[in-house]
Amino acid sequence: MKAVLGEAVDWYVRLHDSSANDNTRANWRAWLAADHRHAEAWARIEVLQRQLGQAPAGSGRTLERARHNRRDALKTLALLLGVGVVGWQGYRVSPWSADYVTRVGQRLQLTLADGSRLDLNTDTRVDIRFDAGQRLILLHHGEILVETAKDSRPLSVQTSAGRVLALGTRFGVREVDGATRVTVEEHAVEIHPLLAEGAVVRVEAGQSRDFSAGSVGELRALETSGSAWTRGMLVAVDWRLDDLLGELSRYRHGYLGCAPEVAAMRLSGAFNLNDGEAALASLQDALPIRVRRMSRYWVRIEPRGA
Repeated sequence: MKAVLGEAVDWYVRLHDSSANDNTRANWRAWLAADHRHAEAWARIEVLQRQLGQAPAGSGRTLERARHNRRDALKTLALLLGVGVVGWQGYRVSPWSADYVTRVGQRLQLTLADGSRLDLNTDTRVDIRFDAGQRLILLHHGEILVETAKDSRPLSVQTSAGRVLALGTRFGVREVDGATRVTVEEHAVEIHPLLAEGAVVRVEAGQSRDFSAGSVGELRALETSGSAWTRGMLVAVDWRLDDLLGELSRYRHGYLGCAPEVAAMRLSGAFNLNDGEAALASLQDALPIRVRRMSRYWVRIEPRGA
């Protein structure tokens, strides 16, 4: 990731050079789209820019002068990003380097400095960056639910795919397979994809949308039980068995899957996320299946009698 951050620094300098043109910007967009790590690195650069915007005047002038000399600019940005490189790389190596972290199976509820409430789901890492002009939550991995407090400063959540701006709201943000899923329970949010310049998509209460760095997915109705995890519950309404197991697997270590013969079985129910074994036992009672265990870390659901 350190090498990728170096590439991001180089692109930042190119884009702010007086010789930058439409071709430069097109090549930059192609670089961003080529690898999700590029988008993550660029998001880190943007965070640094915002922080510099609130820095003492001398720091900003130093960076501005450095932009006029490519070599000095690279050195200056690399130096300023040095802590960022360690932090960005570190959270992947050591999950405890972020401001707030949950392990697999853990959840955490916080009250932030502005009075906003932040819930972290299983296996989640976030950094908090509040300053005089903004309230920023950096979601590196996992899932959060935000209930905003009244404040004159805008509150947004930054992911590798882009930014989610709160419009006085209660909403969830989750990293899913390189994309970001937004669910809105109250009021509304704005989605700002990283690569779609000028594209802003509003998501209202009762709606959900996925987005990547370059596009926004279809609008979906919000499942009423979407934030049940904050109460330690997983609520399924006519779910496929393999989808349900995929959600349960987020809260436990090792492998949890099923045979193809039972994957499409459908069921509804409420499952206690604090007791995974009880959840599996209830599945076995409700469906014609058996739970096969090779160890506590390898569990497979198969047809009963197989």
